[in-house]
Amino acid sequence: MEEPVKKPVKKTRELDPRFVDYKHIWVVIENERGVVHPVSWELLGEGRKLADQLGVQLCAVVMTGLGAHGAAICSEAFHFGADVCYLTQSEVLQDYRNQPYTKALTDLVNTWKPEMILLGASTLGRDLGGSVATTLGTGLTADCTSLAIEEGGRNLAATRPTFGGSLLCTIMTQRHRPQMATVRPRVMAMPEPDRSRSGQIIEVPFNMIESSILTKVLEFIPDDCRDKPNLPFADIIVSGGRGLKKPENFQLVWNLAKVLGAEVGGSRPVVQAGWVEPERQVGQSGKTVRPKLYIAAGISGAIQHRVGMGDSDVIIAINSDPAAPIFDFAHFGIVGNAMVLLPALTTAFSTHLAQRRKAG
Repeated sequence: MEEPVKKPVKKTRELDPRFVDYKHIWVVIENERGVVHPVSWELLGEGRKLADQLGVQLCAVVMTGLGAHGAAICSEAFHFGADVCYLTQSEVLQDYRNQPYTKALTDLVNTWKPEMILLGASTLGRDLGGSVATTLGTGLTADCTSLAIEEGGRNLAATRPTFGGSLLCTIMTQRHRPQMATVRPRVMAMPEPDRSRSGQIIEVPFNMIESSILTKVLEFIPDDCRDKPNLPFADIIVSGGRGLKKPENFQLVWNLAKVLGAEVGGSRPVVQAGWVEPERQVGQSGKTVRPKLYIAAGISGAIQHRVGMGDSDVIIAINSDPAAPIFDFAHFGIVGNAMVLLPALTTAFSTHLAQRRKAG
C-alpha cells in the first residue's frame, strides 16, 4: 500500500522580539500647499493590499502648513484606503524643507512606531526618505517597481532595477524597523476612490521654530508655471530610439505625436546623444509612464526601457529587427523601417481624425 504524499508545511518566520511594538503601514502624503502628488494615492492603493495581507491598519501621514486643507487631504486619504491619518500642521511646514520635514516625520515614527513607510520616488520623497532613514538608522529601498510581503514573514520584499537596469533585485530590511521604500509615480495603478470611507484623524503638534531652521523659502513657483513635458501622466506617448538613425529623423516622432495630441518620449541613447531633452527620457533612469497608448519607434526594448513603460495599456512597437526584445512584451508589433512607417501612420491618423471631425 502506497504511503500518502505529505504536503510541505509552510513555515512562518517568528517575529524578532525587538519589533513587536512596530505595527501598521504608513504612506507619506506628498503635498504642496494643499495639492497632493498623485503618487501618494497610488501608494495608498498598494499599501491597502499589503496592510490587508498583514492584518494591520493603513495610515496616511500629512505634514503641511496651517490651514483648512490638512483635514481635507486626510479625508481624501480615507477615500483611497487609509484607516488613520496622522496630521501635523505648522507654519514651518508650509513649504518643503528637509530639516523640519525630517524632524516632523522622525518624531512621528519614534512615537507611533510604524512597521513600514512608503514614499513617492519624487524629488521630495527621495530627499525626505533618505534623510529619515539615515536619522532612524534603518534601511531604505529606492525606486521600487513592486512591493510584496515575504512568504511566511513580515518583511517587505521591495523589488527594484539594479546594475544599470539590467537586473531586478528584491531587497528586505530584516534587522531594522521601520522598513522604508520609495516608488516612482505611475509604477503602481491608481486606485478607485471610495467616497463612503472615513477614518480617524490624529492631530500631532509640531513645535519647531523658524529661527532654528537653516534654509529659508524665498519664493514659491508652482510646477504648472514651467514649460516642461509631463510624461508620467500623458495618455498617449510616441517615443523614438536610436533605430531612427539620425537626429533629423526624430522629427517624424514629433509629427505623429502632434497629430495624436501625444507627448514625445525617447530612449536613453537618444537623450545621451542630445536628440531630445532629458525630461523626455523614458526608462529606469528616466520617467516611468503608464499611458493608454505607447508607440515605440526604433527602440530595442532593453530592460532599462521596459521598466519605465512596460505597464502601458497598449504598446505598439516599430522595429526593423524581428528579434528585438520589445516584441516580447508589445501588444502589437510592426517589423519595418520606422522612417517609412511613421509618416504613413501620421497620414493615416490625420485623415481618420479629419473624417471624424467632419462627420460631427
